[in-house]
Amino acid sequence: MSLARNTLVQSSLTLGSRILGFARDMALAARFGQGPMMDAFTTALMLPNMFRRLFAEGAFAQAFVPVYGGVKAREGDEAAAVTASEALSFMLAVVAGFCVLLQVVMPWIMPWLLSAYRGQPEVLRAAVIATQLAMPYLACMTAASLLSGILNTGGRFALSAGVPVFLNLCTLAALVPPMLLPIPQETVLMMVTAAVTVSGVIQAALLWWGVRRLGVRLKLGLPRITPNVKRTLSLAVPGALAGGALQINSLVSQFLTGSDEGARSVLYNADRLYQLPLGLVGVAIGLALVPRLTRAFVAGDHEGGQRTLDDGINLAMAFTLPAAVALFVIPFFVIDATVTRGAFTSADAARTADVLRQFAWGVPAFVLAKVLTPPFFARQDTRRPMIFAVASVVVTVVLGSALFFWFRSRGWDGVLGLAVATSTAAWVNVGLLGGVLVRENSWRPSPAFLSRIGRVVAASLVMAALLFAASVEYALLSRVFLAKEIAILVVCGVGAALYGFCLLLFRAVTLGELKATLRREPGGGGVSGLD
Repeated sequence: MSLARNTLVQSSLTLGSRILGFARDMALAARFGQGPMMDAFTTALMLPNMFRRLFAEGAFAQAFVPVYGGVKAREGDEAAAVTASEALSFMLAVVAGFCVLLQVVMPWIMPWLLSAYRGQPEVLRAAVIATQLAMPYLACMTAASLLSGILNTGGRFALSAGVPVFLNLCTLAALVPPMLLPIPQETVLMMVTAAVTVSGVIQAALLWWGVRRLGVRLKLGLPRITPNVKRTLSLAVPGALAGGALQINSLVSQFLTGSDEGARSVLYNADRLYQLPLGLVGVAIGLALVPRLTRAFVAGDHEGGQRTLDDGINLAMAFTLPAAVALFVIPFFVIDATVTRGAFTSADAARTADVLRQFAWGVPAFVLAKVLTPPFFARQDTRRPMIFAVASVVVTVVLGSALFFWFRSRGWDGVLGLAVATSTAAWVNVGLLGGVLVRENSWRPSPAFLSRIGRVVAASLVMAALLFAASVEYALLSRVFLAKEIAILVVCGVGAALYGFCLLLFRAVTLGELKATLRREPGGGGVSGLD
């Protein structure tokens, strides 16, 4: 299939999952607000979420695909299945042991993770139990990541993109009884975190079924460090760290906010919004790029590789820039209209909006990092992206810590400093990745590419003017459309239509290209079976 078509399949399924996830977050915010139980919930999900994004959302799969695909091309399907089986057995054993260890030591770790609540033992106890309940999700995501890599190598993207919906379905189901019955908040917390682990089991089981339907027979055995396992880990682990720099930076920010009551909830709510373009666009394009760039590299097709990367970046920015503009221009409009209800107040929305605005200007960099790492992974070079990721983490730690405590000393919200540091670190990572690709002549932006990017920026600026006017008249629009929820839908719909019109007007995209997006390439796989 065409790059855009593959991306469309992945993004469409991810969008459905994210919509359900947003509904879940609205229900959580209404139930917990930005109080102690919400901080306990976000802490319980901190490690599972990081592993999900590192592994399940592309970074590990991007690194594993060239390894698995190389063995398959050189030695055949049976040898590739053996490689995958050995890697899965080893990784599951290691991660399961790690999960058990964390569950045992969590009572001693939690006071450091949630230092703001050291004087409230009931909150710490609830957070410990919730984290222990959610921890097995890590092992499930380890299996899911490898199984997704096998499916992606076989040209099957839909199942791996679709199964995350069960995380949101299960957690939403756990929130239904508390809406009907007077259940204590601590009990609701346990129900939701237990549902996280249940969803992980369902996801791993469905992906296992999908791999078997693809004709790949995996066998779990005793963990052994075979040459295939060494090769897989030597590329996949650094690859996961390289592709997951943003997630590691997010974890660092979570640790720094442990001493500020309510700050972790602010980060969680902002995170859910600014990571939406990353999940819909960056991950989808990154996963679709790796097999294409691997084929171009093996065939020595330098021109084809450059053209593929040009298309990937253009496609990514065409979807990402308007999203970043919206999050920067109307963050309070978006959050207040969609989340403010129940225990979540307009003051909570205002605080979250200020933080979201500082993440917004980093959104293009978050997505670009996902698009610029596949050229390295396609050549099985995961070392340098990992080094760049470590550099970005250092920027986040040093700059984030300095800004967090300096902002607080000035009476400002310290979380703003963490958002600024995370966005800055993302642009540092992109600069390092892009600089190496340009210097080594692996990619050079063509005049046509730069011209198209300029026209996308121009269309985004026109949309920004409309959104700014709408934000000024937020109260009026809410009255005109009878509800703020309807107002935000209308504003976003009109903004998207205006942006699309400007893309065509400025010839950033043509009708012919839109039609070609839905056509398969000659010899390409169809959307059938698992797709």
